[in-house]
Amino acid sequence: MTTPEDVEAPPRTRLYVTDALAAGATLTLDDRAAHYLRTVLRLDVGADVALFNGRDGEWRARISAAAKRATTVALMAQTRPQTQEPDVWLLFAPVKRARIDLIVEKATELGVTRLLPVLTRRTIVTRVNVARLAATAIEAAEQCERLSVPAVDDPAPLDAVLARWPAGRRLLVGDEGGGGVPLRGAASAVGAAPWALLVGPEGGFEPGELDALRQFQFVTRVGLGPRVLRADTAVTAALAVVQSSIGDWSLPRGAEPMTVSPTTIPCKP
Repeated sequence: MTTPEDVEAPPRTRLYVTDALAAGATLTLDDRAAHYLRTVLRLDVGADVALFNGRDGEWRARISAAAKRATTVALMAQTRPQTQEPDVWLLFAPVKRARIDLIVEKATELGVTRLLPVLTRRTIVTRVNVARLAATAIEAAEQCERLSVPAVDDPAPLDAVLARWPAGRRLLVGDEGGGGVPLRGAASAVGAAPWALLVGPEGGFEPGELDALRQFQFVTRVGLGPRVLRADTAVTAALAVVQSSIGDWSLPRGAEPMTVSPTTIPCKP
């Protein structure tokens, strides 16, 4: 009989890779991952790590070489199968660097699968370092034990994103003006349909933007409580409410998420 002592504990160190993962494969890690293992964690040959790529599940791998020029790992066994996560999008107006990094980090931890920076009329920050945000998402995914990394789109005008919105996906819009319905009730009404959340800029939407949003049948304006929230706080709070209502928060840690068929739109207008 197998006892708890006989079962190997999963590696504490997790790394995202782009390579295919399969039994018996040997991978050469990229500079980021190699530097993290050798210099930051000071791991050496024989140490185990967990690898994931968003396609092949999570795998136990063992460092087989840790030379200055290359670090290689040998894949041992799959520890978790790949599953389809709930398909959740976040649309947000870019804000200053520290806060936009926080938005991406917390959205990744809260299960968002696609991050779409949108430019509204009151958006002040219009230049976005997409590569840095993607790196932030990778680090957050490694830390929170999810099996995928959210996609990060290039910034696009809100009008352009709405013009190519996919049929069947609901959009919950944070209405800081007090004109929205309670968020929890709106989330419950969405049910099993794919959904997205839109949080506006620090100065809020212009009245004309909210009027235009009302014209779309897929839009539901929602309230975010009685207090004025910063953009990063609004994102975190709203995602937590919706995930607890209709998302995967009913599952315990480590449980397999529900299967949802993703709906996609082109990344470019």
